[in-house]
Amino acid sequence: MFFAKDFIETAEGLIFALVAPGLEANKALCFLRYVQEPSGWKKVTTEQANALLQQQHPDYLHYSPVLDAQLHAVATDKIIKHHQPKQRLQQLMQTKRHDEVERDLFRLCALFQQHGLDLAHIGVTGSVLIGVQNQHSDLDLVCYNRAVFHQCRTLTQQLIAQGLLQDLTHEDWQQSYQRRSCALSFADYARHERRKGNKAIINGRKFDLSFIDHAASENTVNYQKCGAIVLQCRITDDTYSFDYPAEFKIDHDDIDAIVSFTATYTGQAVNGETVEVAGVLEQSARGDKRIVVGSSREAHGEYIKVIG
Repeated sequence: MFFAKDFIETAEGLIFALVAPGLEANKALCFLRYVQEPSGWKKVTTEQANALLQQQHPDYLHYSPVLDAQLHAVATDKIIKHHQPKQRLQQLMQTKRHDEVERDLFRLCALFQQHGLDLAHIGVTGSVLIGVQNQHSDLDLVCYNRAVFHQCRTLTQQLIAQGLLQDLTHEDWQQSYQRRSCALSFADYARHERRKGNKAIINGRKFDLSFIDHAASENTVNYQKCGAIVLQCRITDDTYSFDYPAEFKIDHDDIDAIVSFTATYTGQAVNGETVEVAGVLEQSARGDKRIVVGSSREAHGEYIKVIG
């Protein structure tokens, strides 16, 4: 089974990050992240990834009718290796840790374990998943159980309070903000991020917690884009606010929910809060409407901001 945040590798020396569960037309929906060069694996930007595929591998460019979006996709018979976060973490926990990144990962997992967390529901993604981390790499942990994810967030805050983990510094938040290149001001970005409880520092290294629902079914409802929208509304259900994609039910006569495919806006608001959302209005064939934030990978000009 394929899940978002898994990586897949092809014979041409390409590694893609999956962006959706399951398959569409027997293809895994994904985005190119790493390209093999003589010196090793090189991380590529969105623009570099699109340009490379257009020039050399146009068969990996894909239009998804379900998402009504252009992205990348790899047919299952083209996949030579499926990198899975849970398996990778279990492998690392059982072997000797050869570099400082792996040692920090082990420290963090041991700390969580000592405080009652079940590592069977945790994985590691990002550069560590494929073994291309360097001394500056962050740790990207994925939780596959909702209760464990929220336990992880709570534990992180408790361990910061106890001095066993550290909060991000102003400079850390600045760096995070610059990488995101989101539509919010830095002050608004930091205000929302600080309260999510899904980032901290261990031994000088930043780590991030995300959630993937292993029980989630594939989305087979096709949505069509109706145009840009800016709306102020109240959040009525934040149950799935940390999912991928994140979903916020809203109090509105015509529109059911806000959905975010951009990690920046995961967990952005809670029940009862009023938000301003800028995104793309979409409608399904049966008339359901939603606002999508992250209709493109960079989501320029799209945001969710708590205003009350």
